[in-house]
Amino acid sequence: MRLTLPLIVILFLSGCVTANVDEMTFDAPIAGIGDGSIVILGRRHAPDYDTEPDFIDCIGDHISGRDSSITVIPERAFVDSLYPWFEPRTAPLSVEGLDRLMAIEPVADKIVELNLNYMVWVDGRTQDTNSTGSMTCGISPAGGGCFGFGTWGTESDYEATIWNFTNNSEVGRMSASTSGQSYMPAVVVPIPIIAPVQDTACQSLGQQLLQYLSAGS
Repeated sequence: MRLTLPLIVILFLSGCVTANVDEMTFDAPIAGIGDGSIVILGRRHAPDYDTEPDFIDCIGDHISGRDSSITVIPERAFVDSLYPWFEPRTAPLSVEGLDRLMAIEPVADKIVELNLNYMVWVDGRTQDTNSTGSMTCGISPAGGGCFGFGTWGTESDYEATIWNFTNNSEVGRMSASTSGQSYMPAVVVPIPIIAPVQDTACQSLGQQLLQYLSAGS
């Protein structure tokens, strides 16, 4: 059976992304965080990957875009304002390091100035997995084009750890794992059909954090 290009595109556009979320939290703010602020930081201590800055921005945008009462301090602005204490080589790896960090007067003063209530560490990454198919492209006197078909998988796996600056404690962990399949059919013109795997992970993790931080959640 021969499928035309529009039909091929319609079939693969119906593909989906699967998502799994998990949450363990306690001591949630009963009436939201009021006039306090939060910062979301990406873990960048692993030797083989960094948590993507655009993913961190995406989570912050999700939270502030749905609850304007929550002030989200941009990651880069926060790290620069507390240089060098939150650079990858010096940032605290566990909540026990907060007490030592807050004993440094310039750091403690800056945290108070920012009115920081919560810090959220996000660890993880998005990566492509299996890929199959082939594609050839060429040019002739009659014209040019590409013919073939390719597909590849993508997986996202992220965990968020919430630190409370009021009592220097860890108050929860949340995770989101998503996966999906992307396609590239080509009949003259390649048409990528990308599964929104990382975006789905951002929305899933961002929504969990929003429910924890928002008033009346």
